[in-house]
Amino acid sequence: MRYIFLFLFAIVNVCFGQQVKRFNPDTVLTVRLDSAVNIKAERINVQAFINKIVSDTSFYEAFRQMKRYSFTAENRIYTYDKKNRTEGKIYRKIFHNNKGPYKMQYLVKQDSGKLFKRNGKYQLYTVEMFDYIFMNAYNSDFVASDPAGGKGKGGSNESYKDKLKTLLFSPGRPIKGVPFIGNKTQIFSANMRQYYDYSFFSGTYLDSIPVYTFKVKMKPDLSSWTKDGIMIRELNTTFDKRTFEILGRSVDMKYGNLAFDFDVKMNIEMGYFDDGETLLPTKISYQGNWDVPFKKEERASFLILHKGYKKEK
Repeated sequence: MRYIFLFLFAIVNVCFGQQVKRFNPDTVLTVRLDSAVNIKAERINVQAFINKIVSDTSFYEAFRQMKRYSFTAENRIYTYDKKNRTEGKIYRKIFHNNKGPYKMQYLVKQDSGKLFKRNGKYQLYTVEMFDYIFMNAYNSDFVASDPAGGKGKGGSNESYKDKLKTLLFSPGRPIKGVPFIGNKTQIFSANMRQYYDYSFFSGTYLDSIPVYTFKVKMKPDLSSWTKDGIMIRELNTTFDKRTFEILGRSVDMKYGNLAFDFDVKMNIEMGYFDDGETLLPTKISYQGNWDVPFKKEERASFLILHKGYKKEK
């Protein structure tokens, strides 16, 4: 059961904060907010945004669509000690060649610091799962089934991936089979909505696309006891004003109990390709700390950039 928590929160799971000597990728760099928007004046209500977030499958489809393209990925990983001093660095520049039989070609492969065990495996489970999911994400079966998180097949690994897909692609839905966590992700339920403020802003994405950013944020005046029981502290979703498609999502999560303790933030952004007809992932950033009894506390940050998409299939 311990590895369910590690697998789940290592990936969707990105602890911001001003931490010396720690690399903190900006999760909102490509969105410029202009002003808050009066919902009534715009004739758009909170429920319309919630319905779109819960029913949306664009993130899932964007990751599936990568199989049709060749592209270059730049992956940076940093690990840290308890004082947030850098312990290890990984840099990969990879060409995912989908012209003909798929090939993954390393253009640059650099490692430094404390990264591996004597047996050659990564020291941190966070990095191991990052490598499994994102270094070769679309060549695995990570997005092969229902994005809403159907029943796992073929053992525990499938079950872990189903839980990841629910949190990553369908925020607001419950995650079944994870004690203490399942219903805490269901932030749009009647019971959970009382703990959040809802607002949205007008802005610009990638310097040219008009967008709304819908923010769901934990109310600041809650009691300490109530705050300790809330997992998702903030969820930001960026919508294209013209089409209402989702272009980006960031999540801030923090939670602790006797089984584990984590503080993570993650951001995913997408861009238009093929003359604006296809959405594909362009940026994924993560920062997080988590701690499990009898295991070394893990601190890591990732920055993933996808560039040069070329349609092959």
